[in-house]
Amino acid sequence: MIYLQLFWEYFKVGLFSVGGGMATIPFLYDLSTKTGWFTHAQLADMLAVSESTPGAIGVNMATYVGYTTAGFWGALIATIGLVTPSIIVILLVAKVLEQFRHNRFVEAGFYGLRPASTGLIAAAGVTVFMIALMNTDLYEKTKDIADLFRWKGCLLAVAVLVFSNWVKPTKKWHPIIFIGISAVIGVVFHFAGV
Repeated sequence: MIYLQLFWEYFKVGLFSVGGGMATIPFLYDLSTKTGWFTHAQLADMLAVSESTPGAIGVNMATYVGYTTAGFWGALIATIGLVTPSIIVILLVAKVLEQFRHNRFVEAGFYGLRPASTGLIAAAGVTVFMIALMNTDLYEKTKDIADLFRWKGCLLAVAVLVFSNWVKPTKKWHPIIFIGISAVIGVVFHFAGV
């Protein structure tokens, strides 16, 4: 039963997340609330790992959740569920697109998909911001504005922004270097109790 549920839930995520891997985040946030397979904090961790490993974010996240939920077969089934809608749509589009490419309705449909995918990606960005840099649960308990933000995360985000955009020697570094340095800093902070 869990395999069927994993396939169905990730099939829906794959079907409706137009715009790529980042567009899956609002759906995964909802999936977290609905199924309890992972917490919102774990979603942020999955996003960090998925961003720093090769492959598509959505596929990496489906594989991770499938594995933690139901082992190897869960990982395989969740991943297949996520990519199946894309494969079906690509095959259908490839078959009929050439004949209808200059149809005004098809062009209008593509025109409408652009802002929709932009909106989904923006929603994903807001969700990641809220998970990584804000601590709303603690703020609701204490009502202290200082508890609203995850200050270490905010400082690290500002440092990466500054070093990747405005400091000449580090400006040309590959993003993977910043990801690696950030991971090391996170590990050091964790073990130092900071």
